[in-house]
Amino acid sequence: MSQQTDEPAAAQASSPVATGAPRPGPLAAVRRRLPRSTFGRHALVVLLALVAVVLVLELTSPFRNSQFATMSYYAIAAAGLTVLTGLNGQISLGHGALMAVGAYTTGLLLGDDGTGLPLLLVMVIAAAVTALVGAVVGAAAARLHGPYLAGATLALAVAVPGLAIYFDHTLGGEQGLPVASPDVPDWFADAVYFLSANETPTAKYLAYLGWGTLLVVLLLLANLMAGRIGRVWRAVRDDEVAAELAGIRLGRVRVLAFVVSAVCAGLAGSVLGVVVRLAAPSGFTIVLSLGLLTAVVVGGLGSLEGALLGSALLVFLPPAVTNLGIGAGLDGTQAAQLAPFVYGVVLVLVMLLAPSGAVGVVKKLWNRSRTNRRGPSTRRTG
Repeated sequence: MSQQTDEPAAAQASSPVATGAPRPGPLAAVRRRLPRSTFGRHALVVLLALVAVVLVLELTSPFRNSQFATMSYYAIAAAGLTVLTGLNGQISLGHGALMAVGAYTTGLLLGDDGTGLPLLLVMVIAAAVTALVGAVVGAAAARLHGPYLAGATLALAVAVPGLAIYFDHTLGGEQGLPVASPDVPDWFADAVYFLSANETPTAKYLAYLGWGTLLVVLLLLANLMAGRIGRVWRAVRDDEVAAELAGIRLGRVRVLAFVVSAVCAGLAGSVLGVVVRLAAPSGFTIVLSLGLLTAVVVGGLGSLEGALLGSALLVFLPPAVTNLGIGAGLDGTQAAQLAPFVYGVVLVLVMLLAPSGAVGVVKKLWNRSRTNRRGPSTRRTG
């Protein structure tokens, strides 16, 4: 009889209320229902992101769709640069040149009238060609560090657009190489109409194409970063000597990071060529490479979320600042000149006040709020 009365008392004494421990919140219940595998969790996030993309693209205008398409290829390239710079510690100023390789490859394989190879196959070939270029550049720059590596990639950014001018009969010279815009597949238009009862113009289809490619890239990179290869990249970035003593081959690891980043740049260049319908040297100058690097820094080095946020700022901040300048009484030219100034101010403020980027600030605030919520219960248990 005493055992029967003691068991409920013991259970009550060990309950969270009696011990003063915090009760498991709703987030804990959600975490228990998530897939246990890393790939499953990432795939679930990408699926939810796909639903959000469909909602946004169906509820926005064709102009916004074109802006989201632009953001997609910036984000693809920035995600690859995040792997190279944020995880492996290699500074690259030549990603605009790698995007040019992908764009020109897409233009040559699609043809002027779109009668070339299928688009998805062309994108895969463009990524493979850019990966080969990235392997050559990565092997040549594997022993370079800091400003020497930045200088080597800067030379790549300057040289590659010049090749298009030299081989003007094949690559179009300064006028550029026209890239055929793909037709909207009937099955895709029917699927979109079944889901939203909306038509699918070319601008919306290109936005879907860019964001579908971006989500696949983010899924693969997230799993790569969470696995053994990601840990090796971080080890090389944090301490090269310790990583080499642990048996890690630094040259091979650096080349692999460069190849992965080049694949992303090639896919981004392929999407850019299809969206813009032109691959021209003026579109792949050093300004593009610097813009990608600043997007990664502003968003947060080593964070795929930061690459997304930095790309959004790169696309949406200049038009917003221009509109504000026009509303304040400036003419069109003055308002357009105000946009890069504001972007530079934002970059300087982030470097001074938030070296970890916008995503790092959000994570710090989130951890601080969690600590404050746990504080009272911790004091009660003490």
